[in-house]
Amino acid sequence: MPKTIALVEDDAAIRENYIMALKAQGYSVNAYEDRPSAAEAFNHTLPDLAIIDIGLKDEIEGGFMLCQQLRGLSQTLPIIFFTARDNDVDTISGLRMGADDYLTKDISMAHLLARIAALFRRTDLLAAPSEQKDELKVGDLKVDVSRMTVSWQNQAVLLTVTEFWMLHALIKRPGHVKSRQQLMDESRMVVDDTTITSHIKRMRKKFVQLDPNFDHIDTVYGMGYRWQL
Repeated sequence: MPKTIALVEDDAAIRENYIMALKAQGYSVNAYEDRPSAAEAFNHTLPDLAIIDIGLKDEIEGGFMLCQQLRGLSQTLPIIFFTARDNDVDTISGLRMGADDYLTKDISMAHLLARIAALFRRTDLLAAPSEQKDELKVGDLKVDVSRMTVSWQNQAVLLTVTEFWMLHALIKRPGHVKSRQQLMDESRMVVDDTTITSHIKRMRKKFVQLDPNFDHIDTVYGMGYRWQL
């Protein structure tokens, strides 16, 4: 069955343009022009991926509200903000709310489709059968790669798909510094430095909420990040 994408965009011309492009790639598309209609639909059925504008009709942060709703319904559903608002405050806010990516509308259609395909490649692992458990253990950290689950001190850590693969890249070789480019390569992302930093900060915060003494994700200034033993 084709993957279902929810597109939430209040500009009719833009909405129709992207509906056509996504359907041409074989995706099933459910489109919404405002937050209330999308919110009602999400309460009944979740898509496989959501693409959300931030400003929706008269709600200047309607997209942020939708993102929070979706994260409450699913921790792993891929969410992309696709907006004309190109500033660090909105980008960081969107990522902190749990979006997997933040794209501006000046990117090419090919670029957007590549990001969507990359997110679907990662989420497909959730449904892939696994005959044996593929688990990594580093101190109090346990990562089940086949199920894409993480626990710290036997408490579940609810990471997004992007956060999961960034963590996986860090713990494969504890103590070794991973540059931002290496994190992008190993987690199959193409994002800027600000986006990488925001993902790291949000991931670190989730561990700290479970363990106030957590300090294992180390920033090595000018070089990148590492999992500190």
